[in-house]
Amino acid sequence: MQSSRSKPCSCPSLKLREVASMYFTMVAAFLVILVVALQGSAPRESPFPYKVPLDPQGLLELSWNVSYPEQAVHFQLLIRELQFGLLFGMSDRGEFENADLAVLWSDGHNSYFGDAWSDAKGQLHMDSQQDYQLLGARRAPEGLYLLFRRAFSTCDPKDYLIEDGTVHLIYGILEQPVHSLQAINISALHGGLQRVQLLKPNVSIPELPRDMQTMEITAPDVVIPSQETTYWCYMAELPASFPKHHIIMYEPVVTAGNEALVHHMEVFQCAAEFDSFPHYNGPCDSKMKPERLNYCRHVLAAWAMGAQAFYYPEEAGLAFGGPGSSRYLRLEIHYHNPLVFKGRRDSSGIRLYYTATLRPYDAGIMELGLVYTPVMAIPPGEDNFTLTGYCTDKCTQLALPAAGIRIFASQLHTHLAGRKVVTVLSRDGRERQVVNADRHYSPHFQEIRMLKEVVAVFPGDELITTCTYNTEDRSRATVGGFGILEEMCVNYVHYYPQTQLELCKSAVDPGYLHRYFNLVNRFNDEEICVCPQVSVPQQFYSIPWNSFNRDVLKSLYAFAPISMHCNKSSAVRFPGEWEKQPLPSITERLPEPVPRCPPTPGPQPAAPVPLNLGQLRR
Repeated sequence: MQSSRSKPCSCPSLKLREVASMYFTMVAAFLVILVVALQGSAPRESPFPYKVPLDPQGLLELSWNVSYPEQAVHFQLLIRELQFGLLFGMSDRGEFENADLAVLWSDGHNSYFGDAWSDAKGQLHMDSQQDYQLLGARRAPEGLYLLFRRAFSTCDPKDYLIEDGTVHLIYGILEQPVHSLQAINISALHGGLQRVQLLKPNVSIPELPRDMQTMEITAPDVVIPSQETTYWCYMAELPASFPKHHIIMYEPVVTAGNEALVHHMEVFQCAAEFDSFPHYNGPCDSKMKPERLNYCRHVLAAWAMGAQAFYYPEEAGLAFGGPGSSRYLRLEIHYHNPLVFKGRRDSSGIRLYYTATLRPYDAGIMELGLVYTPVMAIPPGEDNFTLTGYCTDKCTQLALPAAGIRIFASQLHTHLAGRKVVTVLSRDGRERQVVNADRHYSPHFQEIRMLKEVVAVFPGDELITTCTYNTEDRSRATVGGFGILEEMCVNYVHYYPQTQLELCKSAVDPGYLHRYFNLVNRFNDEEICVCPQVSVPQQFYSIPWNSFNRDVLKSLYAFAPISMHCNKSSAVRFPGEWEKQPLPSITERLPEPVPRCPPTPGPQPAAPVPLNLGQLRR
């Protein structure tokens, strides 16, 4: 259905405003009863279990709950300092153009709420299908609460499809009265974006043991640097002779008042091959940071803004402590301080819950995707370039136990050009199940996510990870590697029981890439050095990226044999022949998911809902 262009709304009669006010007051009174009945994945006493600040000052606070039976999200938006309204909505990458919006606006006397959309120029239009359903509005000492509902899928082409993975939320504050929706100038708004996982999995919380203990790995009252982005590193140490325990849960510890500044946090365990690690407390990119800290890369816990506590399945726990386990841990905190606050002190971190009563299985972490190598590259100027990494049937047949493994969580990872990541389980040449997919992936929002359902992987199965990249802002090729301007394609899957298989990844065969360079050199007038002393990145940088060279590279990655890395935790490959391996043959692919349209509602005029909020002032 094509949305109609809205016209300036005429002010409703006083009687209509009074009726609307009474109606929404009644709805707000009964909303708690409504939401408690929803099937969420959080304690029942919390009607809106998920919460995130939208803006750096914490003036806008979003809470929500997910109802899978209703296929809808219920939102509660707290506006601490209401001026003349605001925009809230979703878009593909956080843009204000081509966005799906709920808008509250006022002319200073009368206030209105409506479902709207913005076109490619940022002009607002009232949606002909009002799918942001206002449930209530009430004032409280802390501010104005707006309560509204939105179905996952509306089958309205102007609406955003809410699906698993990252959602880019946008907001804009109206600082001046406006007399119509069309009068709102998006470019003049004070606004921003926040990334969240809206559709939290509906998983049960396992019962915790009585002998459970806690340990907090927190920053030691650091002063947050007065710059927009800081990665802060702090070294912690387990007690001497700390025996083996199982981590069974962890949760964030965020200093009060810094909720909008602490973007994400991770706890890494250091490599056991070193007897000691130097103490350090400072920026992760500082030249003063000891180089040995780069060997602290085994993830124990990861949290991102909007996430709640992470629970391990009752059958498994993440082992730490004891023989073969390092006592040294590295806490890394990403501070996002766009307003450049000065003098803010912080002691945020992660609280680990652990037990000495070991569970039946040790949990493990396995890397899927692409090897960190420059042979996998993305040409410049690409808006939708894909690379695929394979965990082949030959590797899983050799390395997995007969009963298989169970994947229960996943953390996707790319660098700055990554836009989409999908891992699929294939068996006997047929795609069987999506392990994890994020079609709106952002490298600025990475967290360990519990899966909606456990994925069983058996010997002979294949795990195929595909990453999509955008390099439209780059003038030379982007190669694979560890640098932030290089690229990765990784899925860290959390599973049990732990096996010796720690890395199951691939890359194109280097010999076939060498043939590609020779071919490009023959069919282009410009010289491309293919001599051995020139590095692979330098050869990629010298390629003239015409359509022929791009298409041949895509074909190379789609059909050339691969080099498989089927590695143990010691970084040694399992015995076998792993070079020039054929690509897995997929004969049947999973169908694309079809959005489920809600029942057709009754006639809904493309008109805003009046709200009695009184006279608004700056």
